[in-house]
Amino acid sequence: MTAEPLPTSSWPVPPPDGYTADDLDRIPDLPPHTELIDGSLVFVSPQKYFHSMAVDLLVMNLRQQVPEELRACREMSVVLNGRNRPEPDVMILRAEAVTEEAEETGFRAEDVVLAAEVVSPDSEERDRKRKPQLYAEAGIPHFWRIEKGTGRRPVVYVFELEPATRGYVPTGIHHDRLKLTVPFDIDIDLTAIDRL
Repeated sequence: MTAEPLPTSSWPVPPPDGYTADDLDRIPDLPPHTELIDGSLVFVSPQKYFHSMAVDLLVMNLRQQVPEELRACREMSVVLNGRNRPEPDVMILRAEAVTEEAEETGFRAEDVVLAAEVVSPDSEERDRKRKPQLYAEAGIPHFWRIEKGTGRRPVVYVFELEPATRGYVPTGIHHDRLKLTVPFDIDIDLTAIDRL
């Protein structure tokens, strides 16, 4: 069986110095959830059901527990610098970053308190290494990495920014329950994913 060649003429051609964070808002017809990493566009593969359930579980619970001065959101991009605009699966950000009209297509790194990534097979390297490095360098205080554990249950790896090195240090691994006091009091029953 022979595959049809892909029509390359409709693919965006990168500028000589790569794309910028502003380009994501200007390039027409980009696939949903396109990210900018190191000046290159990253197109994501279709997500697995686990990914969707894990994001839903976290966002649903975080929205119920987040203090008034913060907001929880899903799958919105964050401008880290001119060449990096990834899209964390879950974010906690300062409430004042969201306008009354809610027309934002992304947020600034300084408004993000927590970035979380649910690891997918096609994004393991980015979610485990490059994105946490970029988030830390941008000064985002908290990072969570969510991996698939036993069955459909998530395992949440929690990291906090160490300001002197601008790198993340691990502060916990959570299997059945995610109970934290930073960035605010959080208590999430991770086994509730079985009911989604």
